Amino acid sequence: MSDQTTSATPPRRAFLMLLPLIVFIGLAFLFWFRLGSGDPSRIPSALIGRPAPQTTLPPLEGLQADNAPVPGFDPTAFKGKVSLVNVWASWCVPCHDEAPLLTELAKDKRFQLVGINYKDAPDNARRFLGRYGNPFGRVGTDANGRASIEWGVYGVPETFVVGREGTIVYKLVGPITPDNFRSVLLPEMEKALKGAGS
Repeated sequence: MSDQTTSATPPRRAFLMLLPLIVFIGLAFLFWFRLGSGDPSRIPSALIGRPAPQTTLPPLEGLQADNAPVPGFDPTAFKGKVSLVNVWASWCVPCHDEAPLLTELAKDKRFQLVGINYKDAPDNARRFLGRYGNPFGRVGTDANGRASIEWGVYGVPETFVVGREGTIVYKLVGPITPDNFRSVLLPEMEKALKGAGS
């Protein structure tokens, strides 16, 4: 009987030693499947349906439009307007790709475009806007990234649709492209204009 006990012990001990590894592999596969294989622009935001953070940011130093300084980021400016808040930086490669689309979108006066310049040098940010044109009616400077944390930003660029009541109704992670602009972003903005969820 003692022989049977000792021969059964090593397989059980081996299984117990492998159990943490099996659990780790299972969790790694689950995380990869849920996050790695998905569309990063579909990452949910805990802020959807909530008021936009009440963050005030200073204006981008030296930025002017029509010989007047462009104002900074003021959350009270959301009231009564559908807003597109774009978090961008001059060092962000996808921001360069989406800049012409934002300039085109700025021609639609039903919306206001607001920029949050993320961890950027003022000279570089002004050069960026000089190169592509400034689509923003307001540009706030988030030099230390704290405001972007309050907005739940994962990385630049990110874009938020804010309804007339100052509530975040949609978040796009990653650059605006012609495809997601037509299929997702514009419909969300139109929905906000009609008052759905705003």
